[in-house]
Order: sequence, then structure tokens, then C-alpha cells
Amino acid sequence: MGEGRVLWITGASSGIGAATARAAAADGWRLVLAARSLDRLEALAEELGGPDRAVAVECDVTEWADQQAAVVTALEHFGSLDAAWANAGFGAQRGFLLDTPEHWRSMVLTNVYGAALTIRAALPALKDAHGHLLLTGSVAGRRNIVGSLYSATKHAVHAMAESARLELDGTGVRVTVIAPGIVDTPFFTAVPLEDALAAEDVAHAVMYALSQPPHVDVNEVLVRPTAQGA
Repeated sequence: MGEGRVLWITGASSGIGAATARAAAADGWRLVLAARSLDRLEALAEELGGPDRAVAVECDVTEWADQQAAVVTALEHFGSLDAAWANAGFGAQRGFLLDTPEHWRSMVLTNVYGAALTIRAALPALKDAHGHLLLTGSVAGRRNIVGSLYSATKHAVHAMAESARLELDGTGVRVTVIAPGIVDTPFFTAVPLEDALAAEDVAHAVMYALSQPPHVDVNEVLVRPTAQGA
């Protein structure tokens, strides 16, 4: 049970982030919800119980000051930070002649640099709490996808998580990569599987990792739809 513990989620305004916020709130966690869409975050925070249970923080994960401010909010509002989940991210079309260089730049900065900034911002508080660091990887971070720069960003996230785990050895901080396959969320403009994962399915994986006793570190949860062959 997460009763009273504090979880910071980036990319919390929709999809997997919002579904996990709901699951964590039901398990007793207090939430710091971060994203660029403050109106949606505030509505979600109110749904989850208001300021005693959840607080919304406008955050562009590519901005170091925003990431620092989210941690300050967690510590000032709730008094601790027990878990942080670098979940913000988005994709691109497959093909190195598709999308724009500007889209690529934004994606790489969000998926890789943004995740690194979340780690940097959260680590001191997580060390104090002997807490839990989570990052959103992908099945695409475990296999190459034809023409996919997005896949390369998620390979980087998986590598970053392992580097962080090695650095944090002996501190009591656990590190987990959540690596979903195809999920029926706004991430996909057209879901390529009839039986894709729901956001709630991935939320269950997050809660499983968070619920383990302190001496158990689930380093990676890779979860695919049964119908996803690769």
C-alpha cells in the first residue's frame, strides 16, 4: 500500500500517466501531477481528492527550472518525494525522410533530455526517502523499429535507467523501466491492433513495481498485448 507516500508523474495529464495517477490515488499515494496542460492536470487533481491528495504543476520537461520547481512543490506541499516517474514523451513517424527536423528535435529533447532532467531533479529527494525512480521505456527500446528515431530515444531511456541503477547502488533507491507495447491512448493516432493494451493495463504494471518490498527492485516490466507479435 502507498498510504501517505508521494509520487511525482511527468506526462500526467492523459493516457498512461493519468491512468496511473488514478490507480496510485486509489492505493493511497499522494500525487504531484506534472505536464504542460495545466487545465487538464487541475481537473485530474480535483478528481483525485484535491490539494490534500494531489497537486498540479505546469511543467515542460525540457526546462530545468520547471523540473526543479516540481520537486520543490512536492517537498513543500507534501514534505517528501518517495517516487518519481519520468513518463513524458511522444513519438514520430517511421522513416528518416518523414516528420520535420523540428519535430525530431522536440521529441529527442522530451524523451531523452527531459527524462535525464527528471532523474537529476528527483535524485536528492529520492535518496533521502530511499525511494523509487521509474522511467517509461518501450518495446521499441528493446528492438529496432524500421526507420524509427523514436525507437532510438527509447533505447536511450533503457540505457539511462541502467546507468542510474548502477549509480544508485547502495543508496536504497530502486529503479524501474516500464516498457509498454501498443497501447490504446492518444499516443497513437490510429491504434494498429484491435486488442491493444489499455492505459490501465500499464498502470497495473507500474503499481506492481511500486508495491514490492524495499529489498526487491523490479528493474524492467515489458508488457505487450497478447496480439502483438513483435
